Amino acid sequence: MNRKNILIFDSGVGGLSVFKEIVQRLPKENYIYLFDNEAYPYGELAPETLVNRTCTLIQQMMQRKVVDIVVIACNTASTIVLPHLRKRIDIPVVGVVPAIKPASLLSKTAVGLIATPATITRQYTHDLIRNFATDKEVKLIGDSRLVEMAEQKLRNERVDLQELELILSPIKGKIDVAVLGCTHFPLIREEIALVLGNCVELVDSGAAIARRVESLLEIEGASLGQGTMEVFSSAPPFEEEALNKTLRQLCFTPVQLLPIQGASDH
Repeated sequence: MNRKNILIFDSGVGGLSVFKEIVQRLPKENYIYLFDNEAYPYGELAPETLVNRTCTLIQQMMQRKVVDIVVIACNTASTIVLPHLRKRIDIPVVGVVPAIKPASLLSKTAVGLIATPATITRQYTHDLIRNFATDKEVKLIGDSRLVEMAEQKLRNERVDLQELELILSPIKGKIDVAVLGCTHFPLIREEIALVLGNCVELVDSGAAIARRVESLLEIEGASLGQGTMEVFSSAPPFEEEALNKTLRQLCFTPVQLLPIQGASDH
């Protein structure tokens, strides 16, 4: 049986949280993880720059590798890039959106959406709230510092719980379900849970993305042996040695650079 080649894209290493969910469901397929750290963080980019960089980088990778499906493991990019990318490539593209609908169904009081400033301000996010959380109060927190905390944790740096508590203070004690509205945030799920307390359930989109990928690929049987796992970045990663150590623990090969041609504006 031929293995499927799954490309997972993010601005940083937050998409590894999505990768973990997909590979747990589809452990025998081939994986390519691609992150655009040259332009990180994506939440601060103009929409046209975001579209240009994401589409260019993914298309360049598809010239080098056979790809069966693309997963945009970035909430910020997903709210803007998906329609543009789908016009440029002829394979399925899966994006991630804040898990407002399942959170609303779980909540008995109020929902907290923890995301980046870009995701918080997108009309797409407010449409999700209007369509799926009309009977719940939704409290919004948009802070890019949480993305940096997640990246630091992957480099074996300690998360400052006092700083995290200050960031989350507007929703602490006021919600019973929190949406992790950025793929970086499951990487600091434990710390967020410590700050918000056991009475708050944390929800993200990882499992739903994995189910969607499986459905689109129509995988009918298990492949034999282990698939390949490769990781590429657009610029030399910060603390490359520490990052490669983390990637090896996830069974990825060390980082390979994929400089973006014609998309260096950021």
